[in-house]
Amino acid sequence: MAKKKRARTRDIVAEGLYIASAATRLSLKNTILVHILAEGEDFDLERYLPEARAALEALAAEAEADAARTATERRRARGRHYDSDGTHDYRARDVRNLRRREKQSLHVAEQLRLRAADDAELRLLIADARDAAWAEVAKNIDRTLRIEASRPDLDPDYARMRTARMQALRLVDLPKLRAQRRSAKAQRVLRESGEVPEVVESGGAHRGAIDPAELE
Repeated sequence: MAKKKRARTRDIVAEGLYIASAATRLSLKNTILVHILAEGEDFDLERYLPEARAALEALAAEAEADAARTATERRRARGRHYDSDGTHDYRARDVRNLRRREKQSLHVAEQLRLRAADDAELRLLIADARDAAWAEVAKNIDRTLRIEASRPDLDPDYARMRTARMQALRLVDLPKLRAQRRSAKAQRVLRESGEVPEVVESGGAHRGAIDPAELE
């Protein structure tokens, strides 16, 4: 049972460290993009060491603050034996879990501070953030080129889609256009023969003409 609890604690701590590292990479990636794209700077890994260290230390401080809050809640819950009124209304039976949460937060904070003090670890983090920034830039460039410089020979589906478009033109658009032209021609012949009164396009009829609404 003790081994299982230790394994669970290791998993939770590892997850916390992973989330912290991911958040730091995202922050560094955005900073790199701003400095290089908006400000025109050259990439210098050493330049981002202070920012990476500060980000990890800030997350460590958050973990320590969470541990302190949990410790306060644990002390308050120790003498409470009545039913809980809500999710964060802890009671004596919650003391063990609260102590475990406190230790986990402190362990995450400890590991984050160790990483913040390790320049080699920080360089790996910055390199990952740089790769993520380059990947985002490449993706945006590729999307822009596909939109603005699209060519049939670069589109693998062009031939198949062209066949479908031509079929739609032949089977749908052209018959519809022919029907419209036949209808317009028939109306013109009838007007010229006097069988159908001419209607002014603006909606008003000639004097003495029959209002089509009267035929309904």
